[in-house]
Amino acid sequence: MSGQAPSHAPSAATIETLARDALARIPEPFQTHLADVVLIVEEFADDETLDAMGIEDPFDLTGLYHGRPVGEKSAFDSGGLPDRIHLYRRPILDEWCDTGVPLQVLVAHIVVHEVGHHFGLSDDDMHALEDAAG
Repeated sequence: MSGQAPSHAPSAATIETLARDALARIPEPFQTHLADVVLIVEEFADDETLDAMGIEDPFDLTGLYHGRPVGEKSAFDSGGLPDRIHLYRRPILDEWCDTGVPLQVLVAHIVVHEVGHHFGLSDDDMHALEDAAG
């Protein structure tokens, strides 16, 4: 059976497992701040999210960070929702099929990008973090 293509699309649970593995590989000092971030895998972003971001095609959004970047948090922040990383399964699978990038690599890239937003990192910083987490 080895070498055969999968007979079904990876589930939300599979993508969540890949994302949690990617989160676990992110090095310190970032790791300490990720303990409270909630990871959510959904089929697509909801209409409200897409509208807020000015995105018409739901396949154009693979992931999204909701919350305040670490540098903008305050000791007075309490009672609010926890920071969340949303991953959108169908757009991820679409990109996986279109690019041929291994699913584990693609999910890790998206997770690192969203974590980068959590920390307010630049694109260059995110690429360095991705290399470190690889």
